[in-house]
Amino acid sequence: MKINGNEIKPGYVIEHKGSLWAAVKMHSVKPGKGGAFAQVELKNLMDGSKLNERFRSSQSVERVRLEQAEHQFLYAEGDMLVFMNNETYDQIELSKDFIGERAAFLQDGMTVQLESHEGRPISVSLPDHVVLEVVETEPVVKGQTAASSNKPAIVENGVRVMVPPFVSPGERIVIDTNELAYVKRAE
Repeated sequence: MKINGNEIKPGYVIEHKGSLWAAVKMHSVKPGKGGAFAQVELKNLMDGSKLNERFRSSQSVERVRLEQAEHQFLYAEGDMLVFMNNETYDQIELSKDFIGERAAFLQDGMTVQLESHEGRPISVSLPDHVVLEVVETEPVVKGQTAASSNKPAIVENGVRVMVPPFVSPGERIVIDTNELAYVKRAE
């Protein structure tokens, strides 16, 4: 779908310079001399590189619609992760590097959102929060509780997160998968 350069909004995915780019930020500029344009910060969906580009209203760009489908995480096999489409039951294998450090938060049966373009996976969105058990943490130092200082803890998947001093081993906590940070105690 063709759109004018000044219609680009954050979140739009466009085809530009032979690749797929996601608009991260957009700023309309109206200089004193010359026509108005949109200053857009783009992120390449294939390699993660960034680009700042100017689009005039007279330019047209191709807006790309990504297919979204819910997939269930089945298992990990070596460096590969296996997912199943919840509607078609087709299985797909993705490299752990494709998901990055958040791959540690995948749990058996977890539902994720997989975005693809023309059958090629672009991104995987995990649930925002997961519940994990604290395996190891440092003991509280007496008198340190006056300041709101956090201490390191290791959760059951091996990830190290900073937690408040009152959290102890064996407790279940909620972790934000985007920020890799402690949210609260699990109920």
